[in-house]
Amino acid sequence: MTAKNDSAYDPSRAGEHLRFVRRIYQMRTLGLGFGFFAVGGVLYEHGASWWAWAALFGNGFVWPVAAYFIASRSRDPEFSEYRNLMIDSVLGGVWIAVMQFNVVPSALLAVMLSADKIGVGGWRFLLRTAGAQALACLAAWAAFGFGFAPHSSMLVILACLPFMFVYPMAISSAAYGLARKVVRQNRQLALLSRTDPLTGLQNRLHWDDAASATMTHCARSNKRAALVLIDVDRFKDINDYHGHQIGDAVLRRVADVLQRAARMTDTASRIGGDEFALILMDTDADSAQAIAERLRRAIEDARFDDTPELRCTVSIGVAGTGARAYTAAMWMRHADAALYRAKQLGRNAVAVAEE
Repeated sequence: MTAKNDSAYDPSRAGEHLRFVRRIYQMRTLGLGFGFFAVGGVLYEHGASWWAWAALFGNGFVWPVAAYFIASRSRDPEFSEYRNLMIDSVLGGVWIAVMQFNVVPSALLAVMLSADKIGVGGWRFLLRTAGAQALACLAAWAAFGFGFAPHSSMLVILACLPFMFVYPMAISSAAYGLARKVVRQNRQLALLSRTDPLTGLQNRLHWDDAASATMTHCARSNKRAALVLIDVDRFKDINDYHGHQIGDAVLRRVADVLQRAARMTDTASRIGGDEFALILMDTDADSAQAIAERLRRAIEDARFDDTPELRCTVSIGVAGTGARAYTAAMWMRHADAALYRAKQLGRNAVAVAEE
């Protein structure tokens, strides 16, 4: 874990840092709460004084609350929490010495304190905290007279069982939750990378994949598909005269018309600034032309509340898969040529590429 400092603190991530503090608080409360009984079993056998019990109670039940209070109110909660984790390791080393290295609870403390450090900051952070834990253990061992009693009685083992079972389960549950969160975020990122943020349609990257997959499917299954290429007429004039906000509304309206027309097997995409594409599966060019005409009329009939005088039209080119379209790029060129012909016809028209 790379050392942090207050000057490197990013206020924009304050919420994320506080969530980190709350997560550690939950794990610390659980671990130290059950650790109280593991260490308490040894103190009971040794006939420990009241101050040892008071210190154990403070470490087990007071320190988690105090650590959360300190970190959550710090200018840099994450950095403060890393210091608290270092204190956890130091206190763990002290209790190992106080227990005179009673093997079961000592090993349990050392392993669990190591596991949470790896989970939070990796092996580098573990090495730092393990060194502090070892030094604290040696200092306390010397201060308490170098006692050494590694034998663990059945009473001590039984006192360790709750800690032994509950804390690993809690760590596993937390790791599972984080893994699920990562999976969800990766899915969201994949979706965002293929989705146009303005219209919600698939973007050009997804369209390229869909077009190639459609050509492969049609070639293998001897089925037909049609590509409907749509371009908003005089879109630059709309932006210049009415403003980009109205221009965005026009694009969203076109996208809405396409989404309503698309079936589950079809793919609607925004492939350029004012250019859209609709892949119609199991559809020949004649049927696609009829669908394109309905799209053209629906867009022509659209009205906009902020600019009731605005009339939006589109030019549409249609191309079916066939002998002249071997690749997705060729398919696109045929549809683009048909679209250009629709523009030449005076716009607000549909043209079909020759088979």
